Amino acid sequence: MIIFGTRGYLYQLAILTIVCGWCGNPAAHTLRKRVTKFTLFFVPLFPFSTKFATQCTFCGGEQQIPKEQAEQLLAQHAASQNGNPFGQAQGQGQAPAQGQPGYAPGGQGQNPYQH
Repeated sequence: MIIFGTRGYLYQLAILTIVCGWCGNPAAHTLRKRVTKFTLFFVPLFPFSTKFATQCTFCGGEQQIPKEQAEQLLAQHAASQNGNPFGQAQGQGQAPAQGQPGYAPGGQGQNPYQH
């Protein structure tokens, strides 16, 4: 007897702040990737379906998006983080040190977090 089936995996790729298509609020959205894999004897062998979606944390509305749009949102998120997956590059309210990106002579650092 051969036992086969499918199994789904859900990956959270990023948390983005965008305007929701359902409620119209600028809120945090989770960018998720759902991969369905074919299994044989409960061992996942290969993926046969990959879907991307965003879900609003305010209203809970979920919207499927194409792979190209998901990659674009992920690239924008990585660029806004300056390559730092944990958020801010220098810390809250700190100006960049000399020799680091964003340093401007005279103490006027170009920190995007200060207004």
